[in-house]
Amino acid sequence: MKDDQRNKYLVFVNIGFQMAIIIAGGVFLGIWLDGKFPNKFSAFTISLSLLGVFIALYQVIRSVKKISKDDE
Repeated sequence: MKDDQRNKYLVFVNIGFQMAIIIAGGVFLGIWLDGKFPNKFSAFTISLSLLGVFIALYQVIRSVKKISKDDE
């Protein structure tokens, strides 16, 4: 296996870790805010979780574009 190909696999593994950290950060921040400012629907947890998912997807798209640009 070439080093270049191995590096691409590591990039994708790192993307997965980044996604998990961003989404978990949004969830935990939302839970903390819902504890500080109680509301009926856990609005902070839901909204920050979704925001974390969108930010993580944006990061994935940006990373994949960069990787595909490097291949050209």
